[in-house]
Amino acid sequence: MEGIVLRSTGSFYEVQTSDGTVHTCRVRGKIRLEGIKETNPVAVGDSVAFDLEHNVGSITAILPRKNHILRKSVKKTGHSHVLAANIDQALLVMTLAFPRTSLGFIDRFLVTAESFRIPQVLIINKKDLLDAEGLQQAEAVMALYTKIGVTCFLLSAQEEDQHVVHEILQGKTTLVAGHSGVGKSTLLNKIAPHIKQTVGEVSDFSSKGTHTTTFAEMFPLGNNTFVIDTPGIKEWGLVDMNEQEISDYFPEMRDVRLDCKFGARCVHINEPQCAVLDAIRAGEIALSRYESYLSMMLGEDNRK
Repeated sequence: MEGIVLRSTGSFYEVQTSDGTVHTCRVRGKIRLEGIKETNPVAVGDSVAFDLEHNVGSITAILPRKNHILRKSVKKTGHSHVLAANIDQALLVMTLAFPRTSLGFIDRFLVTAESFRIPQVLIINKKDLLDAEGLQQAEAVMALYTKIGVTCFLLSAQEEDQHVVHEILQGKTTLVAGHSGVGKSTLLNKIAPHIKQTVGEVSDFSSKGTHTTTFAEMFPLGNNTFVIDTPGIKEWGLVDMNEQEISDYFPEMRDVRLDCKFGARCVHINEPQCAVLDAIRAGEIALSRYESYLSMMLGEDNRK
């Protein structure tokens, strides 16, 4: 039998077959012994083959993936954690305050998605909490990321009609991520009330959200439309990128880097006749984006 993994708890997986039936499955041990340095070789969104005996399935194989998106494991050094597989777009929900989502975190998310050729969407939530200065800041953030090809929206998940979000989700499998407390679960509940994700409060002490989503889970919305909700993410660690390729995943750098004197060997830090540095001086590449690039290149802890 074959199906799609809707939910993972680490030990068990809920797998939906083409007729809509959901089966609880385990993973056969040998799948974990194939040299995969992932903490979860079977991920939400994976198409899998499984045997069914006594109402409990046994996953025997992971079918070829179209793509996947992952980040460094926070528990195992040298391992990665697959957030989801076979997705069409990655949507990051962020807030400018209470809690604040840093530009560094946004850039790491976008770079990771870009490295897997996954289109990105950015939603700035909690518009209703922004004053005039905050609205100007939100517009500046959207202008920054719209310029590099990211689809951006400013909204209030609490108050506004979600038709814009419905439109961008239609006919796609979308991974939805963000810090705890940014309103991700509220947004999903508004889009599809049957999801019924738990909504947590933001701590007054830390201005950070409390974790309410424990495991990644995929929800069907109809018309070949799925959303994958992920646990609130505190930090985003990059995986398996060398110095020469990181700039490939910054579209504005990718557009000009071949004009550097040293071509693909240039890492855009202090090389002479560097087209990327020239573009930064000319204001064609945002300084905040370059600072994020440097933090990734130098391994600085700018993930939050």
